[in-house]
Amino acid sequence: MTAKRLITSGSKWEPLLGYSRAVVAGNTVYVSGTCGVEADGSVAPDMYGQAKRALEIIRAALAQAGAEMKDVVRTRIFVTDASQFDAIAKAHGEIFGEIRPATTIVEVVKLVDAAFMVEIEAVAVI
Repeated sequence: MTAKRLITSGSKWEPLLGYSRAVVAGNTVYVSGTCGVEADGSVAPDMYGQAKRALEIIRAALAQAGAEMKDVVRTRIFVTDASQFDAIAKAHGEIFGEIRPATTIVEVVKLVDAAFMVEIEAVAVI
């Protein structure tokens, strides 16, 4: 059996919902769906800002796991308004332009909080 290591962000939601910001299993890191929430609980008013912040949080989780953005092989992006594709593409492309992981973008009716416009998850191999 592959040992697993749990990565936490310290969020109050992790123990409440029973999840981890990321899980390392073998040489794979699975980062949970991540919204662009600032430390004070605020969120950017636009899709680009939220996506950028979500990717910063993902970067921090990967670092705790011993990985980097260059190790990401898969992202999934959930958005509440697919017509804002350009904003998502810009944020994702700034980080992953040369890395080019497999990616899926899915439009959803809503996310867990009405202020959230985008949620991103990632898988990395180290």
